Amino acid sequence: METSGKGAGPVGDTSSAGPRTASPDVMAMRRQDQRRKWGEIAFFTGPGLILFALFVLFPVASAARYSLYKWNGIKKFSEAEFIGFENYARALWGGNDPATREAFKTAYTEPFWEALSHNLLIIVASMAVQLPLALLIALVLNRKFPGRSFVRVVIFAPYVISEVIAGVMWFIIFDPNGIATKFMESIGLNAPSGGWFESQTWGIWTVFFIVTWKYLGLAIILFLAGLSGVPQELQEAASIDGASWWQVQRRINIPLIGPTIRIWVFLSLIGSIQLFDMVWVLNRGGTQGQYATIATFMMQFGYFRKDVGFGSAVAVIMFLISLIVAVAYMLTILRRDNDNSELAR
Repeated sequence: METSGKGAGPVGDTSSAGPRTASPDVMAMRRQDQRRKWGEIAFFTGPGLILFALFVLFPVASAARYSLYKWNGIKKFSEAEFIGFENYARALWGGNDPATREAFKTAYTEPFWEALSHNLLIIVASMAVQLPLALLIALVLNRKFPGRSFVRVVIFAPYVISEVIAGVMWFIIFDPNGIATKFMESIGLNAPSGGWFESQTWGIWTVFFIVTWKYLGLAIILFLAGLSGVPQELQEAASIDGASWWQVQRRINIPLIGPTIRIWVFLSLIGSIQLFDMVWVLNRGGTQGQYATIATFMMQFGYFRKDVGFGSAVAVIMFLISLIVAVAYMLTILRRDNDNSELAR
């Protein structure tokens, strides 16, 4: 046919075969949209990033710098003696100098590892006691009964109380002549000799009891929030099929709030590593460090013993432990929840 060789019409039109270039106006609009998008990002995230750099990155960098020096925090930092990683060595194994290693082990290393063991004990006890207790209370409070809202408020109230107020209150209760001691005597039991907090056996467990009272409400509220998102139809269907109350909880509710439980575990891990306020109010971790944590140990040496370099080294170690635990937990545990949320989309 003659029309096939003329190049006329859609078949022979080659003008549309090549790439189309946007007009200058379209390109200008695209650049303007890009600038506006980055401007919005800078506007909303800029203040947060500035605060993060000012109150997180800068203190961490400063602590890492101070940890390399022998400095009491009083004289000028320019006069401080550079000792490299000696502060870290003193905390971990007693230092690099054989002449002072044994003395430093007693003064620095043993108290450091003892404080770290208290953090680990609180972590293990939290997973073994707080987690099942909070989950059980949340499952019970998830049922409808008169006064449920009031009970929830009462349980959550300790969490919103200041650590200082709560610590002073419990310090008075567990005083050698306090209510707890008199109660033990009234039921025929002997209270710890020398006081609850001064006991090598009961000191750390008394602190754990107070920490559990203080922070258990947060776990319960988080679990209740997760339970509120469980479809009621699933529970009703299981009940119609003959499932008991406990079977409904074990087969439906608990698995479906798994992400909430794992988030609480993450918060509990980091909080236990950095535990300071409550322990510090309760006699600064004990007169002999019976329940001292890494944070209170750092405060004792860095502030009261005027060894800012060593205290900064302990702070950096605590930061690294928290960072490693957080990254490992997110990559191994929370990553599965993130992957599932992406697949749900």
